[in-house]
Amino acid sequence: MNLPLAARFGGRQARAVGVSLAAVLGSAAVAAVLVATMGLSLADGVAAFADGAWGSAYALGASVNRALALALVGLGFIVAQRANLTNVGGEGQIAIGGMVAAAFALNPHVAALPLGLAFALPMLAAATAGAAWGALAGFLKARSGTNEVISTLLLSFIAVWMLYGSVQSPALLRQPMTSSSTLPESLPIPESTQLPLLGADLGLPLHVGLPVGIALALGVAWVLRRSVVGVQLRAIGLNPQAARRAGIRITAATVGVMAVAGAFGGLAGAMMLQGEQWVLKAGFSSGYGFDGLVVGLLARGSTIGVVAAAMLFGFLRSGGINMEMVAAVPTALVVVMQGLIIVAIAGASVAFEGRRAVP
Repeated sequence: MNLPLAARFGGRQARAVGVSLAAVLGSAAVAAVLVATMGLSLADGVAAFADGAWGSAYALGASVNRALALALVGLGFIVAQRANLTNVGGEGQIAIGGMVAAAFALNPHVAALPLGLAFALPMLAAATAGAAWGALAGFLKARSGTNEVISTLLLSFIAVWMLYGSVQSPALLRQPMTSSSTLPESLPIPESTQLPLLGADLGLPLHVGLPVGIALALGVAWVLRRSVVGVQLRAIGLNPQAARRAGIRITAATVGVMAVAGAFGGLAGAMMLQGEQWVLKAGFSSGYGFDGLVVGLLARGSTIGVVAAAMLFGFLRSGGINMEMVAAVPTALVVVMQGLIIVAIAGASVAFEGRRAVP
Protein backbone atom coordinates (compact mmCIF):
# COMPACT_ATOMS: atom_id res chain seq x y z
CA MET A 1 0.00 0.00 0.00
CA ASN A 2 1.38 3.37 -0.97
CA LEU A 3 2.07 5.92 1.76
CA PRO A 4 0.23 9.25 1.58
CA LEU A 5 2.07 11.97 -0.30
CA ALA A 6 2.71 14.01 2.86
CA ALA A 7 4.19 11.00 4.65
CA ARG A 8 6.48 10.20 1.73
CA PHE A 9 7.57 13.84 1.49
CA GLY A 10 8.22 13.95 5.23
CA GLY A 11 10.24 10.76 4.97
CA ARG A 12 12.41 12.21 2.22
CA GLN A 13 12.94 15.38 4.21
CA ALA A 14 13.87 13.46 7.35
CA ARG A 15 16.27 11.30 5.36
CA ALA A 16 17.87 14.36 3.77
CA VAL A 17 18.37 15.96 7.19
CA GLY A 18 19.82 12.73 8.54
CA VAL A 19 22.24 12.42 5.63
CA SER A 20 23.39 16.03 6.06
CA LEU A 21 23.93 15.61 9.80
CA ALA A 22 25.80 12.35 9.26
CA ALA A 23 27.99 14.00 6.64
CA VAL A 24 28.90 16.86 8.98
CA LEU A 25 29.61 14.60 11.96
CA GLY A 26 31.59 12.18 9.82
CA SER A 27 33.73 14.93 8.35
CA ALA A 28 34.38 16.30 11.85
CA ALA A 29 35.49 12.86 13.01
CA VAL A 30 37.89 12.53 10.08
CA ALA A 31 39.27 16.01 10.80
CA ALA A 32 39.88 15.00 14.43
CA VAL A 33 41.77 11.91 13.30
CA LEU A 34 43.89 14.03 10.95
CA VAL A 35 44.74 16.45 13.76
CA ALA A 36 45.84 13.55 15.96
CA THR A 37 47.85 12.05 13.09
CA MET A 38 49.78 15.31 12.67
CA GLY A 39 50.80 15.15 16.32
CA LEU A 40 48.86 18.27 17.28
CA SER A 41 46.74 18.72 20.37
CA LEU A 42 43.09 18.04 19.59
CA ALA A 43 41.99 19.78 22.79
CA ASP A 44 43.97 22.93 21.93
CA GLY A 45 42.60 22.87 18.40
CA VAL A 46 38.99 22.57 19.57
CA ALA A 47 39.48 25.34 22.13
CA ALA A 48 41.04 27.64 19.52
CA PHE A 49 38.22 26.84 17.10
CA ALA A 50 35.53 27.66 19.66
CA ASP A 51 37.27 30.87 20.65
CA GLY A 52 37.55 32.02 17.03
CA ALA A 53 34.00 31.03 16.10
CA TRP A 54 31.97 32.28 19.06
CA GLY A 55 34.38 32.99 21.90
CA SER A 56 33.67 36.73 21.97
CA ALA A 57 31.02 39.16 20.80
CA TYR A 58 33.25 40.24 17.93
CA ALA A 59 34.00 36.64 16.89
CA LEU A 60 30.31 35.74 16.99
CA GLY A 61 29.35 38.76 14.88
CA ALA A 62 32.12 38.06 12.36
CA SER A 63 30.94 34.45 12.04
CA VAL A 64 27.36 35.57 11.41
CA ASN A 65 28.53 38.09 8.79
CA ARG A 66 30.41 35.33 6.99
CA ALA A 67 27.37 33.09 7.24
CA LEU A 68 25.21 35.85 5.73
CA ALA A 69 27.28 35.96 2.54
CA LEU A 70 27.24 32.16 2.28
CA ALA A 71 23.48 32.07 2.88
CA LEU A 72 22.82 34.51 0.03
CA VAL A 73 24.79 32.35 -2.39
CA GLY A 74 23.03 29.26 -1.07
CA LEU A 75 19.62 30.84 -1.53
CA GLY A 76 20.47 31.57 -5.15
CA PHE A 77 21.58 27.98 -5.56
CA ILE A 78 18.32 26.43 -4.29
CA VAL A 79 16.20 28.83 -6.38
CA ALA A 80 18.00 27.62 -9.50
CA GLN A 81 17.92 24.03 -8.25
CA ARG A 82 14.12 24.12 -8.06
CA ALA A 83 14.09 24.47 -11.86
CA ASN A 84 16.71 21.70 -12.16
CA LEU A 85 19.46 24.24 -12.87
CA THR A 86 22.83 24.31 -11.12
CA ASN A 87 24.45 27.65 -10.40
CA VAL A 88 28.13 27.14 -9.58
CA GLY A 89 29.04 30.71 -10.48
CA GLY A 90 28.70 32.25 -7.03
CA GLU A 91 32.37 33.13 -6.91
CA GLY A 92 32.16 35.20 -10.08
CA GLN A 93 28.86 36.78 -9.09
CA ILE A 94 30.38 37.86 -5.77
CA ALA A 95 33.38 39.32 -7.62
CA ILE A 96 31.16 41.23 -10.05
CA GLY A 97 28.95 42.47 -7.23
CA GLY A 98 31.87 43.63 -5.12
CA MET A 99 33.49 45.37 -8.07
CA VAL A 100 30.33 47.24 -9.06
CA ALA A 101 29.52 48.11 -5.44
CA ALA A 102 33.03 49.54 -5.02
CA ALA A 103 32.71 51.59 -8.20
CA PHE A 104 29.43 53.10 -7.01
CA ALA A 105 30.56 53.59 -3.41
CA LEU A 106 33.73 55.42 -4.48
CA ASN A 107 31.71 57.82 -6.62
CA PRO A 108 31.52 61.08 -4.62
CA HIS A 109 28.00 61.80 -5.93
CA VAL A 110 26.75 58.47 -4.59
CA ALA A 111 28.55 58.92 -1.26
CA ALA A 112 26.77 62.26 -0.80
CA LEU A 113 23.25 60.85 -1.22
CA PRO A 114 20.92 61.25 1.80
CA LEU A 115 18.47 58.94 3.61
CA GLY A 116 20.57 55.79 3.39
CA LEU A 117 20.73 55.87 -0.39
CA ALA A 118 24.53 56.12 -0.17
CA PHE A 119 24.79 52.51 1.00
CA ALA A 120 21.58 51.19 -0.60
CA LEU A 121 22.43 52.22 -4.17
CA PRO A 122 25.74 50.28 -4.35
CA MET A 123 23.91 47.21 -3.01
CA LEU A 124 21.20 47.55 -5.66
CA ALA A 125 23.80 48.06 -8.39
CA ALA A 126 25.73 44.99 -7.23
CA ALA A 127 22.58 42.85 -7.23
CA THR A 128 21.74 44.09 -10.74
CA ALA A 129 25.24 43.30 -12.00
CA GLY A 130 25.10 39.83 -10.47
CA ALA A 131 21.69 39.29 -12.05
CA ALA A 132 23.06 40.23 -15.48
CA TRP A 133 25.98 37.84 -14.97
CA GLY A 134 23.65 35.00 -14.03
CA ALA A 135 21.16 35.83 -16.79
CA LEU A 136 23.94 35.45 -19.36
CA ALA A 137 24.37 31.82 -18.35
CA GLY A 138 20.60 31.36 -18.38
CA PHE A 139 20.36 32.81 -21.89
CA LEU A 140 23.09 30.48 -23.15
CA LYS A 141 21.23 27.55 -21.59
CA ALA A 142 17.85 28.51 -23.02
CA ARG A 143 18.95 29.47 -26.53
CA SER A 144 21.74 27.06 -27.32
CA GLY A 145 21.54 24.39 -24.63
CA THR A 146 24.90 25.29 -23.08
CA ASN A 147 25.31 23.44 -19.81
CA GLU A 148 24.87 26.01 -17.03
CA VAL A 149 27.48 24.30 -14.86
CA ILE A 150 30.13 24.96 -17.49
CA SER A 151 28.96 28.48 -18.37
CA THR A 152 28.64 29.71 -14.78
CA LEU A 153 32.00 28.22 -13.87
CA LEU A 154 33.77 29.81 -16.84
CA LEU A 155 32.02 33.13 -16.22
CA SER A 156 33.40 33.00 -12.69
CA PHE A 157 36.95 32.87 -14.02
CA ILE A 158 36.21 35.85 -16.25
CA ALA A 159 34.70 37.82 -13.36
CA VAL A 160 37.61 37.07 -11.01
CA TRP A 161 40.12 38.23 -13.62
CA MET A 162 38.04 41.35 -14.28
CA LEU A 163 38.20 42.07 -10.56
CA TYR A 164 41.95 41.51 -10.60
CA GLY A 165 42.36 43.88 -13.53
CA SER A 166 40.20 46.56 -11.93
CA VAL A 167 42.35 46.75 -8.78
CA GLN A 168 45.57 46.61 -10.77
CA SER A 169 44.72 49.52 -13.06
CA PRO A 170 44.95 53.11 -11.74
CA ALA A 171 42.51 54.07 -14.50
CA LEU A 172 39.88 51.84 -12.92
CA LEU A 173 39.65 51.12 -9.18
CA ARG A 174 43.25 50.97 -7.98
CA GLN A 175 44.16 53.52 -5.33
CA PRO A 176 46.70 56.19 -6.34
CA MET A 177 50.25 54.89 -6.14
CA THR A 178 52.15 57.05 -3.66
CA SER A 179 55.10 54.67 -3.32
CA SER A 180 56.39 51.31 -4.51
CA SER A 181 54.73 49.68 -1.49
CA THR A 182 51.21 50.84 -2.39
CA LEU A 183 49.04 47.73 -2.52
CA PRO A 184 46.96 46.85 -5.61
CA GLU A 185 43.58 47.58 -4.06
CA SER A 186 40.92 50.25 -4.08
CA LEU A 187 40.65 53.19 -1.76
CA PRO A 188 38.55 52.54 1.36
CA ILE A 189 34.91 53.24 0.60
CA PRO A 190 33.44 56.34 2.31
CA GLU A 191 31.80 55.85 5.69
CA SER A 192 28.42 56.92 4.32
CA THR A 193 28.44 53.93 1.94
CA GLN A 194 29.33 51.41 4.64
CA LEU A 195 26.47 49.34 6.04
CA PRO A 196 25.27 50.73 9.39
CA LEU A 197 26.04 48.50 12.37
CA LEU A 198 23.29 46.97 14.48
CA GLY A 199 25.16 45.81 17.58
CA ALA A 200 27.98 48.32 17.90
CA ASP A 201 27.15 49.00 21.58
CA LEU A 202 27.49 45.29 22.35
CA GLY A 203 30.70 44.83 20.38
CA LEU A 204 28.90 42.88 17.67
CA PRO A 205 29.98 43.81 14.11
CA LEU A 206 26.52 42.92 12.74
CA HIS A 207 25.15 45.25 10.07
CA VAL A 208 21.85 45.99 8.36
CA GLY A 209 22.58 43.29 5.81
CA LEU A 210 21.41 40.76 8.40
CA PRO A 211 17.71 41.77 8.43
CA VAL A 212 17.88 42.10 4.64
CA GLY A 213 19.19 38.54 4.40
CA ILE A 214 16.50 37.25 6.77
CA ALA A 215 13.78 38.95 4.73
CA LEU A 216 15.16 37.45 1.52
CA ALA A 217 15.28 33.97 3.06
CA LEU A 218 11.65 34.28 4.13
CA GLY A 219 10.75 35.55 0.66
CA VAL A 220 12.48 32.63 -1.04
CA ALA A 221 10.75 30.15 1.28
CA TRP A 222 7.36 31.66 0.46
CA VAL A 223 7.99 31.78 -3.29
CA LEU A 224 9.22 28.19 -3.49
CA ARG A 225 6.48 26.74 -1.27
CA ARG A 226 3.42 28.95 -1.65
CA SER A 227 3.51 30.85 -4.94
CA VAL A 228 2.56 30.05 -8.51
CA VAL A 229 6.13 30.81 -9.54
CA GLY A 230 7.38 28.10 -7.20
CA VAL A 231 4.97 25.58 -8.73
CA GLN A 232 6.06 26.56 -12.23
CA LEU A 233 9.73 26.21 -11.36
CA ARG A 234 9.01 22.80 -9.87
CA ALA A 235 7.18 21.78 -13.04
CA ILE A 236 10.10 22.91 -15.19
CA GLY A 237 12.51 20.96 -13.02
CA LEU A 238 10.45 17.78 -13.15
CA ASN A 239 9.47 17.79 -16.83
CA PRO A 240 10.34 20.74 -19.10
CA GLN A 241 8.39 19.34 -22.05
CA ALA A 242 5.20 18.96 -20.04
CA ALA A 243 5.71 22.41 -18.52
CA ARG A 244 6.04 23.92 -21.99
CA ARG A 245 2.84 22.22 -23.12
CA ALA A 246 1.14 23.65 -20.04
CA GLY A 247 1.99 27.14 -21.24
CA ILE A 248 5.02 27.87 -19.07
CA ARG A 249 7.62 29.98 -20.89
CA ILE A 250 10.74 27.89 -20.41
CA THR A 251 13.18 30.36 -21.95
CA ALA A 252 12.02 33.30 -19.84
CA ALA A 253 11.93 31.15 -16.71
CA THR A 254 15.45 29.82 -17.29
CA VAL A 255 16.91 33.28 -17.84
CA GLY A 256 14.91 34.69 -14.93
CA VAL A 257 15.83 32.04 -12.39
CA MET A 258 19.54 32.29 -13.23
CA ALA A 259 19.27 36.08 -12.97
CA VAL A 260 17.78 35.73 -9.49
CA ALA A 261 20.56 33.36 -8.47
CA GLY A 262 23.13 35.81 -9.80
CA ALA A 263 21.47 38.72 -7.99
CA PHE A 264 21.87 36.92 -4.68
CA GLY A 265 25.57 36.40 -5.42
CA GLY A 266 26.06 40.02 -6.43
CA LEU A 267 24.31 41.19 -3.26
CA ALA A 268 26.58 38.94 -1.21
CA GLY A 269 29.57 40.69 -2.79
CA ALA A 270 28.17 44.11 -1.89
CA MET A 271 27.57 43.08 1.72
CA MET A 272 31.07 41.67 2.02
CA LEU A 273 32.54 44.93 0.74
CA GLN A 274 30.25 47.40 2.49
CA GLY A 275 29.71 45.44 5.67
CA GLU A 276 33.15 44.27 6.73
CA GLN A 277 36.00 44.60 4.21
CA TRP A 278 35.50 48.20 2.98
CA VAL A 279 38.37 47.80 0.49
CA LEU A 280 38.28 45.93 -2.81
CA LYS A 281 41.24 43.54 -3.23
CA ALA A 282 42.26 40.94 -5.79
CA GLY A 283 41.35 38.10 -3.42
CA PHE A 284 38.11 39.77 -2.43
CA SER A 285 35.76 36.82 -3.01
CA SER A 286 38.02 34.49 -0.97
CA GLY A 287 36.26 31.28 -1.99
CA TYR A 288 32.89 32.37 -0.60
CA GLY A 289 31.16 31.46 -3.85
CA PHE A 290 32.37 27.87 -3.75
CA ASP A 291 31.57 27.60 -0.03
CA GLY A 292 28.10 28.93 -0.82
CA LEU A 293 27.76 26.15 -3.40
CA VAL A 294 28.48 23.62 -0.65
CA VAL A 295 25.87 25.35 1.53
CA GLY A 296 23.30 24.95 -1.24
CA LEU A 297 24.16 21.28 -1.71
CA LEU A 298 23.98 20.62 2.02
CA ALA A 299 20.60 22.39 2.29
CA ARG A 300 18.95 19.90 -0.07
CA GLY A 301 16.56 22.52 -1.45
CA SER A 302 15.40 23.79 1.96
CA THR A 303 15.57 27.45 2.95
CA ILE A 304 15.97 26.49 6.60
CA GLY A 305 18.72 24.13 5.49
CA VAL A 306 20.49 27.01 3.76
CA VAL A 307 20.44 29.09 6.94
CA ALA A 308 21.67 26.19 9.08
CA ALA A 309 24.42 25.19 6.65
CA ALA A 310 25.53 28.80 6.20
CA MET A 311 25.84 29.22 9.98
CA LEU A 312 27.85 26.01 10.12
CA PHE A 313 30.29 27.12 7.44
CA GLY A 314 30.46 30.65 8.78
CA PHE A 315 31.60 29.26 12.13
CA LEU A 316 33.95 26.84 10.35
CA ARG A 317 35.63 29.72 8.54
CA SER A 318 36.08 31.83 11.66
CA GLY A 319 37.13 28.92 13.85
CA GLY A 320 39.50 27.55 11.22
CA ILE A 321 41.36 30.85 10.95
CA ASN A 322 41.84 31.02 14.71
CA MET A 323 42.88 27.36 14.89
CA GLU A 324 45.77 28.01 12.55
CA MET A 325 46.90 31.15 14.37
CA VAL A 326 46.63 29.79 17.91
CA ALA A 327 46.98 26.00 17.73
CA ALA A 328 48.95 25.62 14.45
CA VAL A 329 46.15 23.46 12.99
CA PRO A 330 46.06 24.17 9.24
CA THR A 331 42.89 25.74 7.89
CA ALA A 332 43.08 23.20 5.05
CA LEU A 333 41.18 20.90 7.41
CA VAL A 334 38.09 23.02 6.81
CA VAL A 335 38.45 22.43 3.06
CA VAL A 336 38.86 18.70 3.72
CA MET A 337 35.66 18.70 5.75
CA GLN A 338 33.78 20.48 2.99
CA GLY A 339 34.99 17.98 0.41
CA LEU A 340 33.97 15.05 2.60
CA ILE A 341 30.52 16.55 3.10
CA ILE A 342 29.99 16.88 -0.66
CA VAL A 343 31.17 13.32 -1.32
CA ALA A 344 28.96 11.95 1.46
CA ILE A 345 25.85 13.76 0.22
CA ALA A 346 26.47 12.78 -3.41
CA GLY A 347 27.03 9.16 -2.39
CA ALA A 348 23.86 9.12 -0.31
CA SER A 349 21.89 10.55 -3.23
CA VAL A 350 23.09 7.72 -5.45
CA ALA A 351 22.28 5.14 -2.81
CA PHE A 352 18.81 6.39 -1.89
CA GLU A 353 17.47 8.16 -4.96
CA GLY A 354 19.39 6.86 -7.95
CA ARG A 355 22.06 8.46 -10.09
CA ARG A 356 19.68 11.01 -11.63
CA ALA A 357 19.17 12.62 -8.21
CA VAL A 358 22.81 13.51 -7.62
CA PRO A 359 22.99 17.34 -7.09
